Amino acid sequence: MSDTTQPDIYETYRDQRANRPVYKEPDGAWQVARHKDVQQVLKDNATYSSDVSLVPEEERTTPSMLFSDPPVHNRLRKLVSYAFKPGHIESQRRLIEQRCEDLMQAMKQSEEAELVEALAAPLPVTVIAYMLGVEDGDIRKFKEWSDTIFSNIGEILLANPSPEASAASEQMDKYFLGRIAALRDSPRDNLLSRLIATETEDGKLSNEELLSFCRLLLIAGNETTTGLITGIVRVFNDMPDTFAELKDNPALIPTFVEETLRVHSPFSVTIRKTTRDIEVAGVTIPANEMLLPMIACANRDESVFDEPEKFKIDRNPNPHLAFGFGIHNCLGAHLARLEGQIVAASMIKHMNGIKLKPGSENEFGQLGGPSTLNVAIEWAT
Repeated sequence: MSDTTQPDIYETYRDQRANRPVYKEPDGAWQVARHKDVQQVLKDNATYSSDVSLVPEEERTTPSMLFSDPPVHNRLRKLVSYAFKPGHIESQRRLIEQRCEDLMQAMKQSEEAELVEALAAPLPVTVIAYMLGVEDGDIRKFKEWSDTIFSNIGEILLANPSPEASAASEQMDKYFLGRIAALRDSPRDNLLSRLIATETEDGKLSNEELLSFCRLLLIAGNETTTGLITGIVRVFNDMPDTFAELKDNPALIPTFVEETLRVHSPFSVTIRKTTRDIEVAGVTIPANEMLLPMIACANRDESVFDEPEKFKIDRNPNPHLAFGFGIHNCLGAHLARLEGQIVAASMIKHMNGIKLKPGSENEFGQLGGPSTLNVAIEWAT
């Protein structure tokens, strides 16, 4: 059990939970701070809509599961879930372990590394690329599209994407339309091919729906795991005793990963829109207002978590909201957990310790985790 580093943001969170649990910034969105209220917002999709785009309806492409409501969301999720069962994800374990081992061996050439480039980005992007049938030589471009689109996600929702994001989206769509056509002619053993073939009473996914899912998996599946891996390193830096605990008892890795997700949530906030006037924590929020459920703040709520500012490696139960809640609970949660556990196991096997280089702690606070992270590594002999 160790004290976490306390950046100013966590002091602000504590003040919001205590004194401003529902708060509206001037000309901004409503912020919801407490765990029970955030959970209710995420659960009640009838009152809090995920259809938050400001793009006129006639100009929109096929909706993503992330930003749609029932019945559209239910149909997409049901179809995708057929091909995204835990068993299919678990079957990727050997691929993830081998890719992680290869990246770790490459990192061993030096006692310093830029961790995002060396491990936290290439591991999940390789796995997602493999699942979608991306050719090996295209993986670097795949990651570039992800970074460009993800860094502009707010502008995209607000109907103002950058020229770079628009170009990346067009290139990615063209690429995947080619892959979809090829897989229709010659099915392969990967997730995209299974999605193409999946059929229920609701029918098959159209090309536009398949493209929407590719975008979702590329951005959410990739960036979520990158954020988790950098969060793991942040814990090891701040609490080296936790690294030693895991070395002595690797069986703690699953609860260690869950506590990392709670303390350093890959996504600190999400967004909803009210469909009617609603009272939250004694405050009335009008209809058609943008609302920010503050996931990272809720995950440190004193009324839910005992000593929430402490990292407890064996915390149980741990009802964090890092992967959301309700119908939009992250479809890739099992994959992110699996990759996080494999990375933690690999680190304690190959390393005696890992530290952030001076200044690297300033990289945290970005949605999905830092884009760069310089570390110093003490390799095990």
